[in-house]
Amino acid sequence: MLSYYSPAMAGRVISSPSPELNPPAIMNAYLSKLIMYHEIHRMKRDGYSISKISRIVFLDRRTVRNYLSMSEACFDAFMENQSERKKELLPYESFIKSRLEKYPDTSSAQIHDWLKEQFGDLPVKSAKTIFNFVSWVRIKYHLPKLSPTRQYEVVEELPYGKQAQVDFGEYNLRSNQGKRVKVFFFTMVLSRSRYKFIWFTDKYFTSELAIEAHEKAFVYMTGIPDEIVYDQDKVFIVNENKGDIILTEGFRAYTRERSFKLYFCRKSDPESKGKVENVVKYTKQNFLYNRAFEDIETLNAAALAWLGRTANMLPHNGTKKQPIVEWEKERPFLAPYTSYVVKPPQVTHTVRKDNTISWKSNYYSVPAGTYKGRGSVVVVKTDNVHLILCDLEGAEVCRHLLAIGKGQTIKNTDHTRDKKPLIDEMIEQICLMLDNPLLGRQFLNVIREAKPRYIRDQILILKKTIETTEQAIVMQALDYCCKNNIVSATDFKAVVLRYTKPLPTAPGAKVLQMNPLMGAVPAASLIKPAQSSIEDYQSIIKPKI
Repeated sequence: MLSYYSPAMAGRVISSPSPELNPPAIMNAYLSKLIMYHEIHRMKRDGYSISKISRIVFLDRRTVRNYLSMSEACFDAFMENQSERKKELLPYESFIKSRLEKYPDTSSAQIHDWLKEQFGDLPVKSAKTIFNFVSWVRIKYHLPKLSPTRQYEVVEELPYGKQAQVDFGEYNLRSNQGKRVKVFFFTMVLSRSRYKFIWFTDKYFTSELAIEAHEKAFVYMTGIPDEIVYDQDKVFIVNENKGDIILTEGFRAYTRERSFKLYFCRKSDPESKGKVENVVKYTKQNFLYNRAFEDIETLNAAALAWLGRTANMLPHNGTKKQPIVEWEKERPFLAPYTSYVVKPPQVTHTVRKDNTISWKSNYYSVPAGTYKGRGSVVVVKTDNVHLILCDLEGAEVCRHLLAIGKGQTIKNTDHTRDKKPLIDEMIEQICLMLDNPLLGRQFLNVIREAKPRYIRDQILILKKTIETTEQAIVMQALDYCCKNNIVSATDFKAVVLRYTKPLPTAPGAKVLQMNPLMGAVPAASLIKPAQSSIEDYQSIIKPKI
């Protein structure tokens, strides 16, 4: 609410309803709105935007726009209507008052739910109506909404070299072409000297990028502090359970190599690292505000120049000392910096079960056998011409020309599994196991021609049968199969079994010769028994006359 006098009110006669209908509180509200109306119009005439007026007078933009759309006569009529309008929620005033007295931090949404729960006859009202009435009750009975306040105390300055604080930020810039570009930045500040460092990237931060940013900060500060304070950010932490911190694999390996200690703030408690929070805010408001984006290298170069001339040069508002001067004092207390080789982050992609990977809406093949079940991945690199696929050890698996467009499948011809050389090798191995390789090759070629889709399974059956049977029996069965046109490994196995275990026969009994599958028909099977004539039976049965 504005508490100053408006020149626009000079000489204006204020007509208001009778005092009986307008107690002092309502009259004060009427005057305040009238002053507000004229101030909003004055600021608009002075060239202020609606958003800026809204921030100055603490009103919603829609309310400001509504005031600007009304003439003085319309505003007077509007205020008359406001003063005479009856509040339909007055029957529930005592209930709301009692709840606000007991629970002053209750929201209007919670009050609305309580009203619906307690009163079945509650008229259907919008959330905004409930909010306005609850606000009216708060003003009438002096029941402000109280939120829990946090108690603060002055923190003593830490020793030189003791601590640094780290945080991340992001900001939307405009390019020279007017396009919006989001940038991400890493900030580190030495807690004692307030010496700052920032580094920008156009990618979301990962553990690998954060490690690279740490190394750049240590180089800039020419040393490493004893302790670094962090948020519980997913860049560093996988999980946390009541103080048990589980770091990401990459960051855990990095901290083993470096000497600094880690301190992680509690969740949703950024105020415990306020120094770096101020640096993030300072970077956005002083460096990034209204800055045009060219490219990330130019932005980082400009950031280093800004650090040198402004952020680390001007006296700090709290300490009243120049960070660069204090940093000169702090440098001897920092641990010496030794170079650390930052491994470039590996971009891995999952290998699909059809031995392809998906890259920017296209599918690229990998050699057959690369997929070895769930979790199979390859490392993806690009040189802007080729897509290079490597295994996790860095050995190149294959490369493709980058495709133009989307939805394409790019496949190398040598990635298709060629079964012919493997089958030939398996046939050769079987032939070498036989006393007569030529006969074996002849038999296998016939099977391959008859059953090309199942030749591998046929060869495996033959191999197992030959390995477990005497060579003489194998050759006898093979000779039998070739002579009788048998072209099945399963039938070959049955013939071997027949020669291995002959059927028991009674003395003197004739052994029936079985017809081999797909073999020639024996002559004995063509013999037909003699048949009697039906007339012979009729002559016996039919009675004589």
